[in-house]
Amino acid sequence: MRHPEFPLADTLIYLNHAAVAPWPKRTSTAVINFAEQNTIYGSHFFLDWLKKESDLRHQLQALLNAPSADDIALVKNTSEALSFVAYGLDWCRGDNIVSSNEEFPSNRLPWESLAALGVEFRQADLKSGNTPEDSLFSLVDNRTRLLTISSVQFASGLRLDLEKIGAFCKRNHILFCIDAIQSLGAVQFDVQAYQADFVMADGHKWMFGPEGLGVFYTTPEARDKLSLTQYGWHMMKDSLDYENKPWEIHPSARRFECGSLNMLGIQALSASLSLLLETTMPVVEVLVIEKSDFLIGEIDKNDDLILLSHRREQLKSGIVTFKHKVIPSDIVYKHLQENDVVCALRGGGIRFSPHFYNTTEELSKALELVMGIGNDA
Repeated sequence: MRHPEFPLADTLIYLNHAAVAPWPKRTSTAVINFAEQNTIYGSHFFLDWLKKESDLRHQLQALLNAPSADDIALVKNTSEALSFVAYGLDWCRGDNIVSSNEEFPSNRLPWESLAALGVEFRQADLKSGNTPEDSLFSLVDNRTRLLTISSVQFASGLRLDLEKIGAFCKRNHILFCIDAIQSLGAVQFDVQAYQADFVMADGHKWMFGPEGLGVFYTTPEARDKLSLTQYGWHMMKDSLDYENKPWEIHPSARRFECGSLNMLGIQALSASLSLLLETTMPVVEVLVIEKSDFLIGEIDKNDDLILLSHRREQLKSGIVTFKHKVIPSDIVYKHLQENDVVCALRGGGIRFSPHFYNTTEELSKALELVMGIGNDA
């Protein structure tokens, strides 16, 4: 039976939350209501919009376990926030940044672009050390200024031990930056336990939000290290005083919001997060990991399938990637798409990323379709 918040088409099996998630029903309703209000009243209820903006900051604070909503900036996307860090820090020629060779381009291109400033971007092979974390640590030296890593790798689903990395960075006086797009909304997250300086994520994956709106978390100490690269009315301390001369930079993370915010997106993401927070993230995580465990168990039982995802019992994620031993992954992917299984072609295989509301019956049917093409062949 379909979850009441996800009235997807009867034939559809949606296993692509690591890419773009469907909206919950309440999110669609919130957007329709907001559009109708704009049509009839224009900006007459602007103060209500500001209240919803404040609500969203507090929802994101809860999701991240941030100390304060003042640590939350609403940004366009993960790439924008990463660029704020890359071009906000005062680099010296010879500095280096440590990351992995499995990162999505968003957490690679901004750092590689700093080569023009004489900054080296080092990419660890996460399979080379005793643990993925040790592989990262092996590239650190006394010129390492920042370690940046995805909390969960987009292709393999590898989930990093962020507490271990954060403690290492703190001991070695290295800034710690986390691309959390494959964690927030899927598993529990705690910026304080991780001792993170910077965290960013788009809302359109596991958080069920729209594209074009994300979160950027900074500690007060870390954001004071960033020079601003964008300026506008919204990042002033008194942003509603339009005759603000002279003006001051907002003391909170709002300093990274240079202009008018995506009010439509705020309505949508707030509605989506209300579902996750009502369900509670401990429950969401348990259900997501149950789905991953089920998929891994079924893949392991099938001699024709090979699991590509990493196996870390204590650090599982919502991503499971596999391939067929004989049939090329692009053919398997095409077959699944034609049979209304929404998934992704990633990391040399098929990536399934079910959320808490998916059923094991759906997962079984998707795997049966994989094996069905094998029989046809």
